[in-house]
Amino acid sequence: MSETQNKIKKMIEDNKVLLFMKGDRLMPMCGFSGAVIQCLEHTGAKYETVNVLADEELRQGIKEFSNWPTIPQLYVNQKFIGGCDIVREMFETGELKELLEA
Repeated sequence: MSETQNKIKKMIEDNKVLLFMKGDRLMPMCGFSGAVIQCLEHTGAKYETVNVLADEELRQGIKEFSNWPTIPQLYVNQKFIGGCDIVREMFETGELKELLEA
């Protein structure tokens, strides 16, 4: 495992809810990242964000780590949940709130 992969693994292990995104929670740099932030904010969950635009190795590394080609990417309890469409769908059905409260 590369240094970047180890760094990503540690971040995921250290945070119950972690969102890899473009920008940060106060200033999302893409609509998809912003949409996931809105979903998380509506649930009231505590979460951390990682701005992949600040580190090109991290930006590429997270795609390889999850085997998922797009960003944002949400992790809960060290498990990859998905990107914007999946998170939005889970939010609409109430499944996201249940997952975050468990």
